Amino acid sequence: MKKRIGLLTSGGDCQALNATMRGVVKGLSNSLDDLEVYGFDDGYKGLIYGKYRMLTSKDFSGILTQGGTILGTSRQPFKLMRVPDEKGLDKVEAMKQTYYKLCLDCLVILGGNGTQKTANLLREEGLNIIHLPKTIDNDIWGTDMTFGFQSAVNIATNAIDCIHTTAASHGRVFIVEVMGHKVGSLTLHAGLAGGADIILIPEIPYDIKKVVDAIKRRAKAGKRFTILAVAEGAISKEEAQLSKKKYKEKLAERAKKYPSVSYEIADKIQKETGNEVRITVPGHTQRGGEPCPYDRVLSTRIGAGAAEAILDEEYGIMVGIVNGKIKRVPLAECAGKLKMVSPKDQTVKAAKRIGISFGD
Repeated sequence: MKKRIGLLTSGGDCQALNATMRGVVKGLSNSLDDLEVYGFDDGYKGLIYGKYRMLTSKDFSGILTQGGTILGTSRQPFKLMRVPDEKGLDKVEAMKQTYYKLCLDCLVILGGNGTQKTANLLREEGLNIIHLPKTIDNDIWGTDMTFGFQSAVNIATNAIDCIHTTAASHGRVFIVEVMGHKVGSLTLHAGLAGGADIILIPEIPYDIKKVVDAIKRRAKAGKRFTILAVAEGAISKEEAQLSKKKYKEKLAERAKKYPSVSYEIADKIQKETGNEVRITVPGHTQRGGEPCPYDRVLSTRIGAGAAEAILDEEYGIMVGIVNGKIKRVPLAECAGKLKMVSPKDQTVKAAKRIGISFGD
């Protein structure tokens, strides 16, 4: 049996993209006599403009522990996919023509929510598509875990761990700003693992007075410091009441005065308590470095699961993990859905039980 498959990585990079592609190719090469693999450069951009190269087994050797992506990536917003480029090129039609030109049996797409929506669009256009769920936010509906998440948790947790010693030494309030604009899973898990005293996430709007009260309670109890884990998309209760338009205006105003939400929160805390507040932003380090062992195993399983689906010729799916088992989820069911942190989540309840404040 002969198979021709395409691979592309789209959206933000993360650890374990290479490990996942390796799982796909190794899973196929061990079962097929004839396999051709085409890698598209820089995500959907490579598919649109026909920039690709044939890959061999050597390309997938030694990349299990390598972060980033050997194919490169780019952000191609889903809302612009139906909009012609500056030269009038129909992007969707161009992607289809590249697919048919190479006579692909399947296109394997690794990416997050926006990537998944475009993958579903291509499925609707008649292409054989398999999506593999990548994101450090763990916000893809239909899978319990995304590859890249646990590696990012490790890095964000290490940042909080490192802050503990300096915060204790100086008796300061420290804010560690963790990635996550819409979903707070990364901040929640890193904050809990790192022993943060206050965790602020987008799904649970905060009251700055309650945040300040939590800091004061710690000081009254003889605690020399307080550590806040704040998601970059943290939102106050007042902001949560605004319309989408008004909230965007508020963000624009904030950007004139503060680099991010953490600086605004720090300013308010400092005025209310008189305490020195310091801010640490790990930033893109959370996406970088080698994948942790958990992600290497998860990626290998998801990659092997994709290979099995290709051999079964079952397409139009996302390969995820549910209750510890690899599962094929129809793209039509999961594309466009965001997996949020519920305020009633058991992890949130456990954090509150041990005294962590969410400012609510």
